[in-house]
Amino acid sequence: MDADIPFTPNPDVATLLNRLLDIYERRGGSMKQTIRVSLHEIADILPGYYNQTNPTPRVTANEQLLTLEKQGWVALTWEHGQRAHLLDTIALATATVAPLYMLLQREPLATQRKQLRNLLLGNRFRVHDWRKLALNHILAQVEAQKSPAPFTLNDPEWNQDLLDALLALPDTTLSDSARSDCVTEELPYRVFSVRVFNDSKRFEILKNAVARLARRHHQEWRESTNQEALRELGLVPNPGHLYLYGPWQLVDVDGQMMSLGEFYPSVGIPATLAGRLTRAWVNAPRVICVENLTSFYDLVRHEKYGIATLCLLGNPSPACRHLLHTLVDTLPPEVELSLWADMDYGGLNILAQVRKTISTRFKPYRMDITTLETYAHWGQPLTASDQRNLTRLRDHPTLEDMVMLIDTMLLRGIKLEQEAIVL
Repeated sequence: MDADIPFTPNPDVATLLNRLLDIYERRGGSMKQTIRVSLHEIADILPGYYNQTNPTPRVTANEQLLTLEKQGWVALTWEHGQRAHLLDTIALATATVAPLYMLLQREPLATQRKQLRNLLLGNRFRVHDWRKLALNHILAQVEAQKSPAPFTLNDPEWNQDLLDALLALPDTTLSDSARSDCVTEELPYRVFSVRVFNDSKRFEILKNAVARLARRHHQEWRESTNQEALRELGLVPNPGHLYLYGPWQLVDVDGQMMSLGEFYPSVGIPATLAGRLTRAWVNAPRVICVENLTSFYDLVRHEKYGIATLCLLGNPSPACRHLLHTLVDTLPPEVELSLWADMDYGGLNILAQVRKTISTRFKPYRMDITTLETYAHWGQPLTASDQRNLTRLRDHPTLEDMVMLIDTMLLRGIKLEQEAIVL
C-alpha cells in the first residue's frame, strides 16, 4: 500500500473502486473515455453508505474518498448542496490505476490472464486427446481477452484443481479411433477425488466443469448429459449395475460362465463385470434393449417368453456397449435386435447412437406412427428445443427409416414416453 494512504478501504469504498477497475478492464485498459460510477445506480450494493440509522460507514467512506481525491487518483462529484456528505459520482482519474490495484490488493486482469496462460501452456503437452482441444480453446479465449470459463481469472486454486482433475482422467485417444466402449472400469467420484486431491468432496464442485469441457470438445459426447459424459470417462456417483432378463449366457476374462435364464424378473450384474466379458449370447429369437427401467419390467411381465432384454438406463454406458458388442459379435443373423425408447428427441438419439456405435441391426420396437397415434392423448407438447433437435435429427445417417415418424411428431407437435404405452 502507498505510504501516503494510512487506511484500508472500508467495504463501500472497496466496492466503488473495484467497480471503476472492472469498467477499466472491460474497456481493455483504455482511458480515452471517462470512467465514472453513479452511486445511485449501485445503491443496492452500498448498504453502509445509505444506512439511515448509522452514519459512520458513510462518514468513513467520504473521508477515505476525499483522501484519494487529494492524491489525484479519483474525481468526486457531490449531490447539490451535499459536499462531503452525499456523493453523486466517482470517476477514475488518469495515471492512477496501478496505485488503486495496490490499495485494493487486486491483481490486474492482464496479470491474471498471464498466470492462467502460463499454467495451461506448462501442462498442455501432458495430454493428447479432447483435453488438449479444451486447453487450446481456453488459451485462445485468454488470448482474445474473452471468458476462459469454466476456468476463471480470479481463482488460481480453482484453476489448478480443475487442471489436476483433467490431467488425472484416462486418455481416450485409443477409444476415439477404436471401439467407443474402451473405458469400462468405473471409479466413484469420491474415490477419484481422494486420489487426486486427498479430499473426498473436492471433485463434487469440479465435476460439472470437467463434464462441460468434455461435452464441448469430444465430438461423440456433445449430446450427452454431464453425468453421461463423466460416465464415459469411467467416473460415476457409485458403482452401477446392468439389468438383464432372459436366457443370457456370459463368459468373463477368467473363463467363468454365468447363466442368467433362471432369474426373474431380472438380474443385475456389476458394470465392472460387464466390462470384463469376452463372450455373450442368448438362447432366444429376439433381444430387446429398453431405455427406462419401468418399461423394462413392464415388458418382462407381459412378454417374458421368447425374448432376452437389457435395460439401457438412458444412453448406454461404456460397459453396456461392451456387453452389446460382445453379444453382436457372436449373435446369429436370424436373432432380431430391437430397441424400445421414448418417442422424443432423447429416445430417437439413443437409437441413432446404438446403431452408430454398436450395430445397424437394431430395429425400433413400438416406436412408429401407429403407436404414436394410438396413444397421442398421453403425448406431451414439443418444446422449441425439441423441435430444433428433432429437425436436426431428421438428417442423421442412421435414422432414415425414422424420418416419417419424426415428421409426424413435428406435425402433431407431440412426443410420447414409453410409460404411456399399454402392453
